[in-house]
Amino acid sequence: MTSTALLTDQYELTMLQGALESGTADRRAVFEVFARHLPPGRRYGVVAGIGRLLDALESFVFDEPMLEFLRAQRIVDDATAAWLSDYRFSGDIWAYGEGDCYFPGSPIMVVESTFAEAVLLETLVLSVLNHDCAIASAAARMVRAAGDRPIIEMGSRRSHEIAAVAAARAAYITGFRTTSNLEAGRLYGVPTAGTSAHAFTLLHDSERHAFESQLASQGPETTLLVDTYDVERAVRMAVELAGPTLGSVRIDSGDLMAMAREVRELLDSLGAKETRIVVTGDLDEYSIAALAAAPVDGYGVGTSLVTGSGAPTAGLVYKLVARGDSAAPDAPVRSVAKRSVGKPSRGGRKSVVRRIDGDGIAQAELVSIGEPSPGRHDRMPLLPLVREGEIVGREPLSAARARHERALRELPPTALQLSRGHPAIPTEYVNGRPHH
Repeated sequence: MTSTALLTDQYELTMLQGALESGTADRRAVFEVFARHLPPGRRYGVVAGIGRLLDALESFVFDEPMLEFLRAQRIVDDATAAWLSDYRFSGDIWAYGEGDCYFPGSPIMVVESTFAEAVLLETLVLSVLNHDCAIASAAARMVRAAGDRPIIEMGSRRSHEIAAVAAARAAYITGFRTTSNLEAGRLYGVPTAGTSAHAFTLLHDSERHAFESQLASQGPETTLLVDTYDVERAVRMAVELAGPTLGSVRIDSGDLMAMAREVRELLDSLGAKETRIVVTGDLDEYSIAALAAAPVDGYGVGTSLVTGSGAPTAGLVYKLVARGDSAAPDAPVRSVAKRSVGKPSRGGRKSVVRRIDGDGIAQAELVSIGEPSPGRHDRMPLLPLVREGEIVGREPLSAARARHERALRELPPTALQLSRGHPAIPTEYVNGRPHH
């Protein structure tokens, strides 16, 4: 097991040490994760990274080499190091399910424990969720733009090696069919796909030789890359060598709309009417949407996916919203909130009800302090993840994919438009019980 405990900011540990010194470390504390706003023009965000975070939480322990480093660098004193040596999170965590949608102010995660236990998780929680939610939110828009056409995630070469695995997982939750990343396949069961790049063609003495080699190795159902030299010549050669059962051809450059139409006509004239056309090359949700009228059968997306299509972070924050008056187990818990200009927070342990009308369409995100009172069609997005330190919220990736489909079906039709707009549903704050 590789510990995740030092994937954190130093001030988490200095705050811990200060709280131990002041006697406030064991006060009950409630932290919430939320985004003050969505990226400009976005109408909803998508939750992802919960499963990865649970794995990371299990590994959040301080071993002796770590503690020796912290002591040697004078980051913590001996008393704090002794406390860290026994650290295991023993509190409770709730969160929106992976694949669910969220909106500005949605408390997508609630962490309740002592201040000392909960504050140490801030950086790890935000590292995982800010990345994965950003990727999933962009990926969801791409999947909607593609309609029924499949998308392969192929951004590994445009990202950090570990972030690439997380991106493939997040994209799969929102409906990407496959990934080129084998570690995502091994760790998370994401279906993998891939055939060849231009280097393979350039390696051989001729394009014919390259195609013959690939067909011999992978069979006629493979995808041949046809734009290394002359596209028309390559397509003719591909069908000549593979026959009309050739699986796919891939176009990676040029005017993809015009090229796809020309290639489709050529394939049909050669009798390869079932051969698919896959396009790649710096695609994003807008270029995918622009290709809706093109005879394209699938897309490959890389750079735009792993960079969140212009929004590489979800802008999530982890804020203390309530704390005990003392360390006594039965001490009153009071609301606390920032009043910083431009960065305010709302105090109090929140409950959430997503108001759903009789037609199954979401109308509002109701955020309240106190016990919620859902209506007949409403649902409560917060689900238990951890109870008294025990993980209870693990689920297969297939459950997250299914939840995402359900969550999108709840949204008003305008939410799925790519044009700039306001959040799909408003976030309403109410005191006490939500009113219906």
